[in-house]
Amino acid sequence: MNIDIGIEASKRQEIASGLSRVLADSYTLYLKTHNFHWNVTGPMFQTLHLMFEAQYNELALAVDLVAERIRALGLPAPGTYKQFSALSAIKEEDGVPKAQDMIKKLVEGHETVARTAREVFKLAESVSDQPTCDLLTQRMQVHEKTAWMLRSLLE
Repeated sequence: MNIDIGIEASKRQEIASGLSRVLADSYTLYLKTHNFHWNVTGPMFQTLHLMFEAQYNELALAVDLVAERIRALGLPAPGTYKQFSALSAIKEEDGVPKAQDMIKKLVEGHETVARTAREVFKLAESVSDQPTCDLLTQRMQVHEKTAWMLRSLLE
């Protein structure tokens, strides 16, 4: 069935492609955060273990919202590791870093998702795609706040 939501098909495709990158970044960050939750050690274990759990749970809910927005725009959402790996600016982790390095890598990941979301926001805003803008604004707020909280642990 034809989609007529006030955004031309080519722009919906562009926005969905951008959201697919946000989704891939978010899912890769989810996986990295979950990995770190399982494998963190050291004197900050309890704090980081619980913090990482809260963060990966938030990301698990977020990826669903992003994927559903892609679907609302009429396009398929990527959903495989292969697709996520190709689309994500965040790379998977080799080995198990020390706790401080985990924190640094998660800061970098949250900042990456915020930057990707900000890029896509510009396109969505240019065609008055308010639902996507709203979603991306919320995601940027979460990722920027989380990056700040993680950076605070490094001072």
